[in-house]
Amino acid sequence: QAPLVESGGGSVQAGGTLLLSCAASGDVYGDYCMGWFRLAPEKVREGVAAIDADGTTNYPDSVKGRFTISRDSAKNTLDLHMKSLQPEDSATYHCAVAWRPNCDGFDFNLWGQGTPVTVSP
Repeated sequence: QAPLVESGGGSVQAGGTLLLSCAASGDVYGDYCMGWFRLAPEKVREGVAAIDADGTTNYPDSVKGRFTISRDSAKNTLDLHMKSLQPEDSATYHCAVAWRPNCDGFDFNLWGQGTPVTVSP
């Protein structure tokens, strides 16, 4: 079984909302940094949310105020709530973990296959 499995992607209109979820299996990731990044054709990889082991969160300016990351260490799950979505948010979103408690950015060591998000005008 894949260690990180994302779900919740789909197609929405601009201004819409989506909730992405990530189920982690195998190891327990409560002591580590976790986050989300996205990949879109002809664009560089972009970290969109990160959460430290202590719950401190970080977002880039491009999504700040629109995306919210949360984790449930007991359930080993990670969510990304996205609102006010825009066409430029269209991408494949990947859940990820870094082998350190503090994220200090968006560099990760392990990630899932991703879930696609398409936002139409």
